Amino acid sequence: MNDIDIDVSERIADILLTLADVGAGDYSVRLETDLPESDPFGALRAAINEMVASLEQAHKHATAYQAELEEKLAMIERQREAIRELSTPIMEVWDGVLCLPVVGVMDSHRSAEMTESLLQAIVAKGAECAIIDITGIEAMDTRTADHFLRMAKAVRLLGAHCVLTGINPGIAQTVVHIGVELHGVRTHRSLRDGLRQWVNRSSARKAKAE
Repeated sequence: MNDIDIDVSERIADILLTLADVGAGDYSVRLETDLPESDPFGALRAAINEMVASLEQAHKHATAYQAELEEKLAMIERQREAIRELSTPIMEVWDGVLCLPVVGVMDSHRSAEMTESLLQAIVAKGAECAIIDITGIEAMDTRTADHFLRMAKAVRLLGAHCVLTGINPGIAQTVVHIGVELHGVRTHRSLRDGLRQWVNRSSARKAKAE
């Protein structure tokens, strides 16, 4: 092999190595273009460098777009979390008494989120009673009633009492009609009635203990 063949082989190898680096994600590599005008590889090297520069620019745009997209997704998740917190406001209405007002439609996903939030709040605050107020619910079917029953059972497993308030005449008739048994769940017409009943029971219990 003469010197010309060796020189050609080295230049081809240089081009192949550069393309391999680009394929591996390194867009900063460039081929040497300081060659004589008569060099047959000059135009090819320049074209490859131009292509790599275009790929580098496209990669920068793609990276910037991906970062922007991830930021927007993170913002959406933060907004979604804020909405979840607003849709599941748990208030401490009395010493050891939490209240979860429910408004809107109940489904399996929302029920699971509410139950998780309520149970965490009961443990965090050491609550003895959880009042689930359904004043904001206009209608109840078998599935909705089952969601509340499961929530009440979970509350009782933590050793806390569960009270269901805000039952209007329509919901009462529906519950009776569909044959739902609210075993172990105290019910009251309003949040005030449920809270008053619990406070009276707690006071009587403390007086008896003394």
